[in-house]
Amino acid sequence: MNNHNLSPIELARFNMIEQQIRPWNVLDTRVLQLLSEVKREDFVCAAHKSLAFGDFELPLGNNTSMLAPKVEARLLQDVQLTGTENVLEIGTGSGYMAALLGRMSKHVLSLEINPELAAQAIQNLSQAIVANVDVKVADGSDFDAIHGEFDVIVLSGSVAEIPDALTAKLKIGGRLVAIVGEEPVMRMTLVTRTSHGPQGLQITQPWDTLAPRLAGFPELEAFTF
Repeated sequence: MNNHNLSPIELARFNMIEQQIRPWNVLDTRVLQLLSEVKREDFVCAAHKSLAFGDFELPLGNNTSMLAPKVEARLLQDVQLTGTENVLEIGTGSGYMAALLGRMSKHVLSLEINPELAAQAIQNLSQAIVANVDVKVADGSDFDAIHGEFDVIVLSGSVAEIPDALTAKLKIGGRLVAIVGEEPVMRMTLVTRTSHGPQGLQITQPWDTLAPRLAGFPELEAFTF
């Protein structure tokens, strides 16, 4: 690509992909192409548009943040979408990850606990012409209110542990990705359901990162002596 012909914002997007995301072992050409097409700057607060491509989390207000671009890209690559999946996302935020998921799957149900953020995400997704994502105002940790099973579940934030009630929502062959643990080390955790029951889960933790907590999910109880 001839960088000299790119506008400043397109050059910033190109540099984000080439300098942050590729070096983080995101090599899936579908993911890289999608990151060049879905306009990340349209999903950030107006005050932070100039920072949209930075290698850090961006505040969205309401004590929430967008994940860093390389973390979103790696989650998207590792969940291995084919275009046929029904996806559950917990933690819509501004809707950017939901837009990426929507472009690579059949349908996305995205749950956001904060009504203001949910409304903003709905507007952002509409402007980006992403029609296969439904955003609902809901507490994603209230698993009884989540009906049905899913091919893919994505937690767009970190949790102390993955509840069994959530992995129970996975279809056979389904995958769940989440960032799990406590600071200073959290691990991206990929859960694949191979059969029914608690023994039918294959779990890998291929890389480390940090991410803000998802609202509503419990912390681990501290040991007392």
